Amino acid sequence: MAGLTPLEQEVLVYSYYRDAELRGANLLFRLMRMIDDPEALMNLTEHLADETRHAWLWTQRIKELGAAPVPVDDGYQVRIGKKAGVPKTVFDLFALTVVVEQRALRRYQQHLRREGVSERTREVLEAVTKDEGWHIDWIRKRARELAEQSGDPESMDRALARYRAIDEEVMAELDEKERTLGD
Repeated sequence: MAGLTPLEQEVLVYSYYRDAELRGANLLFRLMRMIDDPEALMNLTEHLADETRHAWLWTQRIKELGAAPVPVDDGYQVRIGKKAGVPKTVFDLFALTVVVEQRALRRYQQHLRREGVSERTREVLEAVTKDEGWHIDWIRKRARELAEQSGDPESMDRALARYRAIDEEVMAELDEKERTLGD
């Protein structure tokens, strides 16, 4: 990673964002196959459409810079998957979705606060950020309802705590990697 030009660094960061959105879409698709609640399925379909649109916005931004997306084999969600294993329950999938959406929202908000963000990149960041709040709210609400209905209302809290701890580990690794981009 050392010795990248500023443009290469920018494309790499956007490629990581793109990868996270695509993998988030895959997570939602898996969740759709595990539930039969019509309202949740409608929300998941809209959410899935947002995730793929976000991936396209990052792809488009990379193209506008005269580049192509960089393959990402060690991104945020890959790292979470390696640490957490395959989510086995609906609560695991819901909790993981909440945690990764919250992380995406924070990362995009942090990026928006950086100095020197181009107007076009700011537009993309604002567009994807706008959707993240709804994603988090509906998933968290529906998961809590399902936990109550299951007779184990704490199941969602346990799953959230587990994935938040994993998220912190992964972000520490990625923050260190990002700090070394310009070295």
